[in-house]
Amino acid sequence: MSFVHLHVHSAYSVLDGFGSPTALVKRAKELGMPALALTDHGTMFGTLDFFQAATTEGIKPIVGLETYLAPRSMHDKDVSRDKYSSHLVLLAENMTGYRNLLSIASASQLEGFYYHPRIDKPYLAAHSEGLIALSACLSGELSRALLDNDPDRAERTLAWYLDVFGKDRYFLELQDHDISELYRVNRGLIELSQKTGARVVATNDVHYVRRDDAELQDILLCIQTGKLLSDRNRMRMNNDTYYLRSPEEMQNLFSQVPEAISNTLEIAERCNIDLTRKGYHLPQFEVPAGQTASTFLRDLCQQGLRSNAPEQADSEEFQKRLDYELSVINQMGFAEYFLIVWDLCRFSREKKIWYNVRGSGNGSLVAFALDITSVEPLSHALLFERFLNPDRVTMPDIDLDFQDDRRAEVMEYCNQKYGADRVAQIITFGTMAARGAVRDVGRVMAIPLADVDKVAKLVPGPVQGKNLPITESLKSTSELRAVYESSDQMKNLLDTAGRMEGSLRNVGTHAAGVIISDKPLTEYLPLHRPTSSSDELPIKSVAQYDMDGINYLGLLKVDFLGLVTLTIMSKACEYIAQRHGIQLTLSNIPIDDPEVYQFISEGHTVGLFQLEGNGMTRYLVQMQPKTIHHVIAMVALFRPGPMESIPEYIANMHGEKPVTYQHEKLEPILRETYGHAVYQEQIMIAAMQLAGYSPGESDDLRSAISKKKVKEVKKHRDKFIKGAVKNGIEKKTAEDIFAHWEAFAHYGFNKSHATNYGMIAIKTGYLKYHYPVEYMTALLSAWKNDNDKCSTYVSECHNMGIEVLQPDVNHSGYDFTIEEHTEGKARIRFGLGAVKNVGQGPVDTIIQARGHQAFSDLNDFIRRVDLRQVGKRPLECLIKVGALDAFGPRKALLRSIDQMVNVSASNIKAIEMGQLDLFGGGTVALPHVVLPTSVSVDTSEQLGWEKELLGLYVSDHPLSSHMSQIADKISHSSNQLAEVETNSKVTIGGLVKRVQPILTKKNQNMAFVTIEDQFGEVDLVMFPAVWERDNRMVEQGSLLVVEGKLQHQERGTSVLVDRVRRIGMDESVGELFNQNSGKQYERMLENYLPDIRLLSRYRFGEETEPIPEDASEPLAEFEEPEDELWRVGLDLDEETQSENFLADEPELTDDLPLEAIEAGLQNSEPELETQAPTHAPVDHNPTANMVSFVERRVLVVQIAKDEAPDRITRKIHHLHGWLGSHPGDDQFAFQFFAEGSWHEYVFPNESVQISDYLLNQLNGFVEENSFFIRTERFEIRDE
Repeated sequence: MSFVHLHVHSAYSVLDGFGSPTALVKRAKELGMPALALTDHGTMFGTLDFFQAATTEGIKPIVGLETYLAPRSMHDKDVSRDKYSSHLVLLAENMTGYRNLLSIASASQLEGFYYHPRIDKPYLAAHSEGLIALSACLSGELSRALLDNDPDRAERTLAWYLDVFGKDRYFLELQDHDISELYRVNRGLIELSQKTGARVVATNDVHYVRRDDAELQDILLCIQTGKLLSDRNRMRMNNDTYYLRSPEEMQNLFSQVPEAISNTLEIAERCNIDLTRKGYHLPQFEVPAGQTASTFLRDLCQQGLRSNAPEQADSEEFQKRLDYELSVINQMGFAEYFLIVWDLCRFSREKKIWYNVRGSGNGSLVAFALDITSVEPLSHALLFERFLNPDRVTMPDIDLDFQDDRRAEVMEYCNQKYGADRVAQIITFGTMAARGAVRDVGRVMAIPLADVDKVAKLVPGPVQGKNLPITESLKSTSELRAVYESSDQMKNLLDTAGRMEGSLRNVGTHAAGVIISDKPLTEYLPLHRPTSSSDELPIKSVAQYDMDGINYLGLLKVDFLGLVTLTIMSKACEYIAQRHGIQLTLSNIPIDDPEVYQFISEGHTVGLFQLEGNGMTRYLVQMQPKTIHHVIAMVALFRPGPMESIPEYIANMHGEKPVTYQHEKLEPILRETYGHAVYQEQIMIAAMQLAGYSPGESDDLRSAISKKKVKEVKKHRDKFIKGAVKNGIEKKTAEDIFAHWEAFAHYGFNKSHATNYGMIAIKTGYLKYHYPVEYMTALLSAWKNDNDKCSTYVSECHNMGIEVLQPDVNHSGYDFTIEEHTEGKARIRFGLGAVKNVGQGPVDTIIQARGHQAFSDLNDFIRRVDLRQVGKRPLECLIKVGALDAFGPRKALLRSIDQMVNVSASNIKAIEMGQLDLFGGGTVALPHVVLPTSVSVDTSEQLGWEKELLGLYVSDHPLSSHMSQIADKISHSSNQLAEVETNSKVTIGGLVKRVQPILTKKNQNMAFVTIEDQFGEVDLVMFPAVWERDNRMVEQGSLLVVEGKLQHQERGTSVLVDRVRRIGMDESVGELFNQNSGKQYERMLENYLPDIRLLSRYRFGEETEPIPEDASEPLAEFEEPEDELWRVGLDLDEETQSENFLADEPELTDDLPLEAIEAGLQNSEPELETQAPTHAPVDHNPTANMVSFVERRVLVVQIAKDEAPDRITRKIHHLHGWLGSHPGDDQFAFQFFAEGSWHEYVFPNESVQISDYLLNQLNGFVEENSFFIRTERFEIRDE
């Protein structure tokens, strides 16, 4: 006797079950079982995978579900009474039962979800037909009654189930997992069986495939619950028995109840369902009376052709192509599909929602005639078979792009037209990739995060979208292998992660896919509630089957994709219509304007669809495109793989290299791409013309080669060579042609897609060239929340001579807006929605209060705007970026925020009570806000706020003053380098931002350096000879002019340095002192920092002599130390930092505690007034005026204890200048260790404003925990 498992969970019981349906089926077959059930928790995600796998293996699939029963109504959601649901296993006995399962799985998610997807007993009773029920595990309703020692409740419960299902469809479930409670329940169930005649069945509550998978399932539970494996009090299985036990094991366990085993076979025999596809399920489209879908489609096409291409509409070429396409569409039964898509596009046009078609749909003349696409396929040699192959019956797939801010409107129309019960989105399943598996497993194993992160980073990333398994990575990556072999812990981590790869991690919603059905969807599939990423869209249900399942069932899918470029173009054309009265649409923007091609050829590609970016821009400048076909080719070629052929393509195009063809018959096919097979369609045409392929066969060839289907490629190789020879081509030539295709065709691009995107690219170029203000305003609005892009586009505006104004509550909208200028030149105003932490609500509140009348002053603003609705955080951010600059200094406004909000609340309350009107008149006098006047302005801090909250500087740039010193010395700024050819000589300049010295394989020193100007960063490469000569001038914060050779590479642009000049420093600085000379520190500082007056040099614990005024002396040339790792702000990896920086950190606690340092300062009595370390000089004249004291903060920066003297000097010089550039109400000092003791230098005539921004920046300059703040009393004399 065999056995069938009827209670089985797969990986689709997300983070609870381990093992795919396929793995479970294969194991069941190995064990000789005739059938297998799948009963995942609350969902049917895996049903189709399971059905197909079981059918393939010859195992009978039993489709089921472990559902949750609400304690009361499924609509009751009281945490004290409804949190805990009971379990029930349901199996589909027939197709009626399967459809009831679909309804139960759907209703539990869409209506009953509360902690779990639930139904209630009335719903179950109404949908019980065709279902077999099992009483489930210890969480079953019957089991709980028995555990509660309540036999009466148990009997009542059983009676209800037997009444609903009958004795032949309700079974008492016996399990054996070595749990004492389970033995009690089993005894009770058997007693009930004997008393009532209810039948029993043996199950094993399977949660993983094999016994040794138990630890992996345990890890999944830890990931689900956020626990560690070492946590004692966590959810876990009690042992490792929840696997797919063999029939022999189950028979031994239940030998005393043999009918429990035989009943599993009976149930399996009774369960018979068939989920194979029965055709397509397209919704019926209403057509005019007397018409069919086919005739109505033809009429629409003829009308559309005469409208869209009046001169060619009746030509033989167009009519022949139209007849052919319509015959294929009708033969395959897809006329209604095209009508449905046409209707969506019609709605979009009427509502002025911009849309577009991406992909192979652009190859259809029918789609062009229906205004689905604006691409006319014949003039671009696009093939209909690339879209719809008559030899391979698959559902057509037109991917629709909509402007991303209005996509939801079209989805809502679809929802309303076809019915919410027939429209749904599509679920997706996130799986553990290799790196994610390492991180997940490492976390639950409690391995330190830093160690796990290092290992994860060694795992190779995806190649062409595919992840290499960890087992393969261990063979190919020596560093990963070394870590694997370094310890048992690392071996266990990687072995376990390797076994976890591919496990389901989460569920989501497909970004674009929407199903439209002819009947309520629950007749075909189960539905799920919206996932977190989809709950704001109008379609409120998600299919529980993924994209493959949708295609398997023959359901119609339409992709509603969002494309921000369409939003940008639409908005720009609105501005154009408002300002110039010109109506532009996606279909009438020209693509043949020679000025636009010249504009692009000059490298003006920033913000252009598909064309921006250094690499693409560089190739476009080299190409000098003149027609749309050139741009289409570049869109197709600029991808990994074919990108390598771009230089040769350009050389062929310009006649610098002769064009060759493998055979003369290829010349008309490849002429437009200068002998290169760029497009998949070219291979299809070549197969038809050279080897006699039919259009459908040519698409099969294209699919086989591009997807590397080895068996099919071999079949086509023989077919092609045979056909080509028959067509007069030598066999060797035919073999060479096919071999070339095999090598390069998988790089071939879909020409239909490239044509469409190339046309949009040129149209964005047209808008930017002819209407720059409108286009850039729309562009900035679309990317207002992407700081990097926004910064780039503002910089581009400056290059184009367009002024971008800072945010202003009196002028800004939510988005960027155009402001007309009295001199006729329009400007762009920053949108308030671009400010971080300021959402739509606060901005709407301000704009609504402003109306058509600007705020006259701060109190007018406070009176009219309800600042309670704006909120303190958004208000603070608006102040910081200058949006309220018209009302007062930013710091004064920030200090008054609480008062502003309180006064605003009082004003609004008075208005609501009728005591005050909006313009200040009323029966009561309310307080006004008066800003403090004694507030210092820190320009650097303000710029820091702008950078933090806007992603760029708007009121000024911190480098402006520096760059003005070198403006006449440089040839290019950073944003101009993309237009310069490789190997060109350039002179650039900027402040050093990062320095990374490295050691070459030849043991020579060189460095990678990054400098920054107002427009961006430039990477420099300083090879050993240059680095040895010029390294003394290169340190963070230094202003450099650099001459070198420009290099464009795939990873970015850099300059190979020939010469460096440092600006604003004495480059002849010699040797500063002899390290063994005790007083040389003062002489060094006096010479190196001649403009700084030192208050004191103080060695803690004892007083020292004053510094002689004539101590300075000429200094010899300064030599840079060999070890460059002391430089502040380096981008070192974690290991390098720990080895080089942390080891040198001053050991204050061991050598001289910080408290002792401060005590030494406080207890000392300096010999001379000018040497007092803690207060200003004291006048000992007894007739002096009265003295008062003020407390000030002092920022004390400590230099590492083991630093060499020259390094100390350079650090003090750099930090002194930087701190001094942030003047304010506080002071600063430096401490360093020399001659066996700690010394401190204070600067009485310098100030600093201590702020969070300054301290955060300081963290990037010095070692961690190497500065502190103390408070001191300073004397103030009453003159």
